Amino acid sequence: MTQNAPTTDINLERMVRRVLAVMMFAILLYGAFLVYTGLADVGSRFVNYRWWTFCAACGLAALNYLLRFVKWEIYLGILGIRGIPKVESLLTFLSGFVLTVSPGKVGEVFKSLVLYRTRGVPVERTAPIVVAERVTDLIGIIAMITVGSLGFKGGLGWAAAGSALVFGLLVFVASPRLSGWAVRLVGNVPGPIGRVGTRIAPRLVTALDQLREMTTPSRLVVPTLLSMASWSLEGVGLWLILKGFAQDTTLSLSSFSYATATLAGAIVPLPGGLGVTDKLIEQQLTHLGGVPLAVAFSAMVLIRFATLWFAVLVGFGALGLLRRRYPSLAAASE
Repeated sequence: MTQNAPTTDINLERMVRRVLAVMMFAILLYGAFLVYTGLADVGSRFVNYRWWTFCAACGLAALNYLLRFVKWEIYLGILGIRGIPKVESLLTFLSGFVLTVSPGKVGEVFKSLVLYRTRGVPVERTAPIVVAERVTDLIGIIAMITVGSLGFKGGLGWAAAGSALVFGLLVFVASPRLSGWAVRLVGNVPGPIGRVGTRIAPRLVTALDQLREMTTPSRLVVPTLLSMASWSLEGVGLWLILKGFAQDTTLSLSSFSYATATLAGAIVPLPGGLGVTDKLIEQQLTHLGGVPLAVAFSAMVLIRFATLWFAVLVGFGALGLLRRRYPSLAAASE
């Protein structure tokens, strides 16, 4: 593979600025939540909080990233993309976290753009990896929900809905006739949408063929197991944070609350599931686990910083290191 990246008309800096704008909005949102909940009540909960549990949650989130990086390497191998040094591949993978706050995390296709800039690999060749990652992540999260819901009435309903969603997606990808029909349908829509659909149809067909190759039953097993392990670590992180507030909450409840809120946040078209994931974590801890509202809110804020915002910071750090090695990344954003 060539070291000289071709040019592209996609402005990296513009994308990064949008992420920063969303981050500032989220910070203001958290501030509004604090005022609404009661600064004094929430603040008092941190007086005796054991901060090592928050650090441990960040460590578990970092381990999550490493397990998901293994998935990234597996998918690159399936697509025949080789010759990328492991450290550089890790930084490329982590750079996708810059757009973690995109709806459903689809913005992680940013790492495909980075790989295009640094190694000249076409974006449409690696973009299906993001979809394959989301499929296996959904399966892993649903497994968490299923295990955690065994002790809660109505919890299996979430598992059934999520399972149906995953099954439908797998059927869509596995059936060339069905996916081809959908691509043609988009192209037949009158107006700008149809024109765009017609123009990108060949790329969509190629991407679906590659995605079909990555999601055969035999190739779903290991990535799905990695997803189950990686996302379970963040459920443990929430459990540890609650321990830091001296809450004797069960691990199954913590995992269930985190998984259902994460799934809901991924489905709703909001950046990073902001507002939806946050509120669901808080409400489920309060209503299902009997956690005091101020503690549930405080735990929610900490787990979101240990997962969502920690990931964004890691992404910016990785992108910065790559820019030092590949000045073209910085030049592309000017």
